[in-house]
Amino acid sequence: MPQSTLHSAALGAMRPIPYMGVIYVVAEAMKLGFSNGHPDWCNLGQGQPEVGEMEGAPPRFTDFRVEPCDHAYGPVNGTLELRTAIAQHYNRLYRSGKRSQYGPDNVTVAAGGRLVLSRLFAALGSIRLGYQVPDYTAYEDMIAYHLDRISAQALLTSESDGFRVSPTRLAREVERHALDAFLLSNPCNPSGRVIRDEELEAYVELARTRRLTLLLDEFYSHFVYADERPGAGPVSAAAFVEDVDQDPVLLVDGLTKSFRYPGWRVGWALGPRAMVDALTRAASAIDGGPSQPVQRAAVAVLAPARADRETTALRRVFSQKRNLMLERLARMGIRCPFPSEGTFYVWASLADLPAPFDDAEVFFRRALERKVLTVPGRFFDVNPRQQRSGESPFRSWMRFSFGPPEANVRTGLERLEALLGGR
Repeated sequence: MPQSTLHSAALGAMRPIPYMGVIYVVAEAMKLGFSNGHPDWCNLGQGQPEVGEMEGAPPRFTDFRVEPCDHAYGPVNGTLELRTAIAQHYNRLYRSGKRSQYGPDNVTVAAGGRLVLSRLFAALGSIRLGYQVPDYTAYEDMIAYHLDRISAQALLTSESDGFRVSPTRLAREVERHALDAFLLSNPCNPSGRVIRDEELEAYVELARTRRLTLLLDEFYSHFVYADERPGAGPVSAAAFVEDVDQDPVLLVDGLTKSFRYPGWRVGWALGPRAMVDALTRAASAIDGGPSQPVQRAAVAVLAPARADRETTALRRVFSQKRNLMLERLARMGIRCPFPSEGTFYVWASLADLPAPFDDAEVFFRRALERKVLTVPGRFFDVNPRQQRSGESPFRSWMRFSFGPPEANVRTGLERLEALLGGR
């Protein structure tokens, strides 16, 4: 019996589920001997930032305190202490002097960002949802799970429009498709584009005046750059919300990226109390709430002096790695038309490389032979249940990560140079 038939039989009542983007890349690399932290490999497909000690950053946490009460279930929406700390974190960074302030009832906590998003999609009603392409790979399945209730409309972007949906276009698409909600990551994974300042304010104004629920995944909010320098600070739509309980703006973030604690699995959503309450009600059936000891440590991570020290160091160190990657990729003939304004990714075109390296799938496979991981652009072509037919427009695009430590990034780039030099 063929292996595929045996596999189908073994699944029983389960359906075949493909790996999403980065997980697929890692699974393919593992067939060749890769494991996380393996010294012989360079993971330029990495979806997490470096997690060790970093120059200028506070020391890493090394232990947790467990109280007797932690052995019982905690609040489904997170502890009051952490929700208060998160609300104060946003008020301090984005809402100084504003009349309307976030409070703990504007926050719900979950075990990681994808779980927050899972709650979010479960809580959406029978709506028309717009989303940007390219964008975060996990959105594809999250939308697909709910297509019986959600009508999804892709807003395709390309190099010609800078891989971004302008406020003017968003307003036009809202009218054209009668959208009830719009989802995007900002800063954007994979493109590194950032909607900020007047444009982000226009997004929030559109949400307010059109009653468009704006679902902003801000997980890379502190990874912001200004030309070749670190950005002055983070970016969030929270700065432009007028009334925290009335403006239909829901923000998703956590400790995973900006505070470099992906293994802690601490994510949150912040927005109007009624929306946050709906997410918490969904959580009561989906997951039951986050870990209590981890939340206690998370409060300490968000202490203002410590948080600012961490994120300032992060922008400085990652800005240096960004500049290194852009320079070396350009030297290889890999085109980066929109150098990353945010995230720790470079979204680059292979189209100018000689065949077969102009094909992202071939490039990916050949790079694996050199023990380097990369992520082909097709994974960011969010296409729930493959509703759009034809070849992905991103077959010559690749996402490169400068998430690993600089020495590892340098080694990976040297190996890619050798690969292309030897052809």
